[in-house]
Amino acid sequence: MKEVPIWEKSNLTLEEAAAYSGVGINKLRSLSDHERCQFVLWIGSKRLIKRRRLDEYLDKAYSI
Repeated sequence: MKEVPIWEKSNLTLEEAAAYSGVGINKLRSLSDHERCQFVLWIGSKRLIKRRRLDEYLDKAYSI
């Protein structure tokens, strides 16, 4: 099976999202723990980060 590059994936693990965005894993975990977080997708207890929504969030953010 061919591995898909991070920038082509729609959902990322915390580790992939941290490498992609430059934001630390712990910070992403804390941001995505909030109930109103728009860029997290829960599959049972597994947390995935919606890449496009994360990009939009970071584009609008002044600081995190």
